[in-house]
Amino acid sequence: MERAGRLIAKLKLPPDMADPQARARAAWNLAAGKKIGAHTLAAALVRDTLVVEVEDIIWQRQLASLEHFLLRNLAEALGEPLVKKIDFRPMPKRRAPHRAETARPSSETVKDPVLDLVYRQKKFHA
Repeated sequence: MERAGRLIAKLKLPPDMADPQARARAAWNLAAGKKIGAHTLAAALVRDTLVVEVEDIIWQRQLASLEHFLLRNLAEALGEPLVKKIDFRPMPKRRAPHRAETARPSSETVKDPVLDLVYRQKKFHA
């Protein structure tokens, strides 16, 4: 069975339909594998360099030594040598959205007494 990346490369689609950046980013997890993919994020394709965000400098160093193998896997997944170099960049971990522990305080009162008075006057006389 042939990979989708190879089939897309053979179809000769218009550039807007076969966006190289989208293809390279989508192929990253397949080329890198589950364990590496869990600690990285393919951010962008700049010319022929894939920018990959890694968790820290240790991941950057380890993956830099595996760049040759990752490039080979990317070329195999894409069906063509679209990516010539991988730039590993350590990025801080993004915070996921989380639920507030308490509700927001009521907006009916303003802590400053002068502003509270102005607020009440504007609210009830408007």
